[in-house]
Amino acid sequence: MAKGLEVFVALSLVIGVLQSANAEVPAIFILGDSTADVGTNNYLPESGIRADFPHNGVDFPFARATGRFSNGLNTADFLAKQFNFKRSPPSYLSLNATSAIKRRRFRGINFSSAGSGLLDTTGQTPQKNVVPMGEQVYQFSTVYNDLLAIKGPSETKNLLSKSLFFISIGSNDILGNYHSSNPMPKEQFIPNLGLVYEQHLRNLISVGARKFGIVSVPPVGCCPSQRLLTANWDCLEELNDQARAFFSTVDTLMRNLSSEFKDMKYSLGNAVEMALDVIDNHLNFNITDVMSACCGNGTLNAESFCTPTANLCSNRRRYFFWDLFHPTQTASRLAAFTLYSGEPRFVAPINFSQLPEA
Repeated sequence: MAKGLEVFVALSLVIGVLQSANAEVPAIFILGDSTADVGTNNYLPESGIRADFPHNGVDFPFARATGRFSNGLNTADFLAKQFNFKRSPPSYLSLNATSAIKRRRFRGINFSSAGSGLLDTTGQTPQKNVVPMGEQVYQFSTVYNDLLAIKGPSETKNLLSKSLFFISIGSNDILGNYHSSNPMPKEQFIPNLGLVYEQHLRNLISVGARKFGIVSVPPVGCCPSQRLLTANWDCLEELNDQARAFFSTVDTLMRNLSSEFKDMKYSLGNAVEMALDVIDNHLNFNITDVMSACCGNGTLNAESFCTPTANLCSNRRRYFFWDLFHPTQTASRLAAFTLYSGEPRFVAPINFSQLPEA
């Protein structure tokens, strides 16, 4: 077969697979923290955890600072794009949910809030205000009630059973405990987080969620802010070990839940392995800097958040980190592609592309 024809056939097969998957995804619901937030915290007047100002969004259409902790799109956006959405659905707090549901094509909602965690206390201080996972689940329950009232029980059940629920959370819980004045030992803290996660998932399952795309905690010890705490700006391995332990806990949790709820399907992304694969082999991905923040100040550009007066790197596509904690658009795109079509080493028992037909 001629090479051009081979390429055409391969592309046709890919397009066919994508169209098949897209047809099965009526809506996407996203819960999580700043890795998935598309502007929730813009609507929290007391929140000190916001990104609705430059240089954030410098590579977003029209250079808009939308509240994403990124130079452009984040992982939630790129995942949604894989399923033929323009980008992530809008933030719950930006919508009148009832009106949104009444529209001809209701495509889902993003509940994620930067700084939030599985624990209600994570990210909550007098200077900060976030929407924790428990509140996000409650917000979804109000959407569920609206769906019931507008579409009826049968249509609501059918919609939710085919919809995808993406969840990316846990980093702030681990960072908060590790840096607290009286941290709980890993051997106690991580299992406790798992129990809280389980309750949140059970609450979602109880109102119709059936297809979960879970992103575990990345190697947070490799963030520029945490590298500053080591002698040679290496990754802070204690934190990475906690991320690995969290992945194992969530892996066991999802296996158990899927055994109990036979119609529940899930895909679990191992964000530690995914991120370290890029960091360790960054030149293969055309990334030259995996230590510094693209936007910030001081050593590794990691001594302050990205602000309008911060230093801004010129070639953002060559950086892994956007600011002292968050990935660039380039890194987020790589993460989403791996979650969507990656091998079992990175995402299992199936990848995200297989969820619609599971």
